[in-house]
Amino acid sequence: MSRIAERFTALHQTGEGALVVFVTAGDPNPEWSEKLVLTIAEAGADIIEIGVPFSDPLADGPTIQSSTFRALQQGVTPVSVLEMIARVRSRSDVPLVVMTYFNPVWQMGVERFAREASEAGVDGVIMTDMPPDEAGDWHPVARRYGLDTIFLIAPTSTPERMRLVAQMSSGFVYCVSRTGVTGAREHLPEEVPQMLQAMRQLTRLPLCVGFGISRPEHVQAVCRIAEGAVVGSAVVSLIAQEVEKGEQAVLLAVRRFVRDLKEAARAK
Repeated sequence: MSRIAERFTALHQTGEGALVVFVTAGDPNPEWSEKLVLTIAEAGADIIEIGVPFSDPLADGPTIQSSTFRALQQGVTPVSVLEMIARVRSRSDVPLVVMTYFNPVWQMGVERFAREASEAGVDGVIMTDMPPDEAGDWHPVARRYGLDTIFLIAPTSTPERMRLVAQMSSGFVYCVSRTGVTGAREHLPEEVPQMLQAMRQLTRLPLCVGFGISRPEHVQAVCRIAEGAVVGSAVVSLIAQEVEKGEQAVLLAVRRFVRDLKEAARAK
């Protein structure tokens, strides 16, 4: 059983929702980034998504695009991200998922990326721009190296796309709450329950909802209808807001916010 599957099994036994937290690797700088991942794990996140900085982050909104730009300016690369993950893995058992686009993986080499990700302690990979019907170069390699591949569905996904996602996903299914790019929003879209209901007819994998989830009340509402909630832009924005106060202020603010989010996931 993978580390991700083990976490969902444990959460099911305790009746908790999963809190999945996204951060961009190397933001606000490589040194703090590693400490942030460990802090998020200590604060209660069940799974951490680590974004690989990429020059054309088409699925990301302004908040994550800015964090990606900051990381790229400091020379963060896919290789250095995996090196950071290896250091984190030596100190934490929290499931780690790399979130990236296919281009950086292709440039590094699909086989090499999968091998080095597995060796670093990565548990799963999300390639935002890779639908299941175009995953032929990646999917068998990922399986060979024991990496879960987490595909995405959206409210606009066709029944055929949802069936493919159900057949090819492992770990969990990432359910995008709305069309468009990432970013915090005031309210959850009304079509989310219908999308989840349709997906449950096709798979028994955990369903996690992301895009626009930014507050504890959002996490609580999502965890009542799904196995987990993904929070990204709100955390990245908090890091940017606190950065001028120094490293300890950033770590403390993120720790408190993640604790509040996790408490909401427990109290679903």
